[in-house]
Amino acid sequence: MTEAPDATVERSARPAVVHTTREIEGLIPHRWPFLLVDRIVEYDPEARRIVGEKAVTATEWFFGGHFPGLPVMPGVLQVEALAQTMAVYVAKQPGFGDRIGLFAGIDECRFKRVVVPGDVLRLEVTMEKLGSRFGRGRGVASVAGEVACEATLSFIIPPEGVLR
Repeated sequence: MTEAPDATVERSARPAVVHTTREIEGLIPHRWPFLLVDRIVEYDPEARRIVGEKAVTATEWFFGGHFPGLPVMPGVLQVEALAQTMAVYVAKQPGFGDRIGLFAGIDECRFKRVVVPGDVLRLEVTMEKLGSRFGRGRGVASVAGEVACEATLSFIIPPEGVLR
């Protein structure tokens, strides 16, 4: 006789939510329709690693034109989603708070799989360097274990007043 699957086991297999969308909005300045991270599911400051998720829905604003009848998430938005996940990591570090980082570089960027409505994009970033004015990390966006996009992302934090 086999036992019915235990619902509590299934629930615990899902990643825990470390930060909700609302909490992410408290850490970075992005908002709908440009907030591209729905939740943070892993945060490990000792490993310098963070993992976010983006549930890609059929109603995303970019699908109307990219491409009509064949919706594909633009690669540049996959890179932006990785950058926003990195921004959450940085915002959680002492001394960064509400300082805003700007792209300084996107290197070794590769796209390996299309991302379509119904996919859940896993956004994993490992920081390689983080100083008071510059940072760099490796980002990998994947769907169901398949790499969709990977890149090394660099950013600068401009002096106070530059963005005002």
